Amino acid sequence: MIPEPGLYTGTLRHRRYRPRAHAFSYELFMAWLDVDRIPDVMARSRLTGFNRFNWASYDDRDHLGAPSESLRERVTTDARAHGVSLERGPIYLLTHLRYLGYCFNPISLFFCYDATHTLQAVLAEVNNTFGERRTYWLWADNRQAGRADYRYRCAKDLHVSPFMPMDLDYEFVLSEPGEALVVHMATHDRHLESPPLFDATMTLAHRPWTPHAIRMALLRHPWMTIKVIAAIHWQAFRLLIKRVPVFTHPAHVQPAPKHNEGSR
Repeated sequence: MIPEPGLYTGTLRHRRYRPRAHAFSYELFMAWLDVDRIPDVMARSRLTGFNRFNWASYDDRDHLGAPSESLRERVTTDARAHGVSLERGPIYLLTHLRYLGYCFNPISLFFCYDATHTLQAVLAEVNNTFGERRTYWLWADNRQAGRADYRYRCAKDLHVSPFMPMDLDYEFVLSEPGEALVVHMATHDRHLESPPLFDATMTLAHRPWTPHAIRMALLRHPWMTIKVIAAIHWQAFRLLIKRVPVFTHPAHVQPAPKHNEGSR
C-alpha cells in the first residue's frame, strides 16, 4: 500500500572512496506528497503553505516544467520527452519544501504508480548549485536485469559536484515506499568494472502529515534547506583541504587549440 502524504525522517550518509576517503552523515526530513493533493495537504497546518510564504511551503517554481501547468502534467510531459510511457495512476513526490522562503533540492524523487498501485517508474530530478537541473527516469529500460530490488543504472550528464568527473554512471537502488524507505545512489566509472567512487544513502521512516508531526520536525530542523546547502559547502571545503582533484564545469572547459597543418 502506498503511504499517505506525510514526512519521511531519518539520516543521509555520504561516502567517498577515491582518491581520498571521506564520509559524513546528518539527520534530515523530507515531504512525501501526492501530486494531485498538494494544496489540500498544505492547508492542514498553520505552519505550511502552498505557493505562498510560510515556515514550510510548497512552491510550483521549485520543480521541473512550467509552473502554470499542474505537477502531474509536467511529470507526464517529461516522461513523454524521454520515451517513458506512464499509465494513469498515483504520483508521489519525495522532496524538500521551502523553509522560510528558501529551497534547495539536490534530488527530488517522483514515484509513479499504475492504476493497480504498482510502482511503474521513478523520476529523479537532480539540481546542482549552479542553478541547473536534469531529470533521470528509472524504469523498465534501465532496470538491472535479474534483480528483485528496484535497481537502475543511467549515465550521469549533469555537473553536480566539482569533485567528480562527468564520465560516470549513476546506480540507484530503491526500496518500496512504506513505513520505511531507503534510497541509495552510487557513482561508477562508466568504462571500468570497479568499486564505486562515491555513494549516498537516505534511510527514512514515514510519519503522518499532522500539525503535531510538522511542528516537531520544524522545531528539530527549523531551516532544513539552509542546513543542506551549508553542509554542501562545508564538505566541499573539507575535500579541498584533503586535496581532492577539482573538475571544471564542462561549459567552462576551453576547447583544445587546432593546429594549422599548413604552418608546420
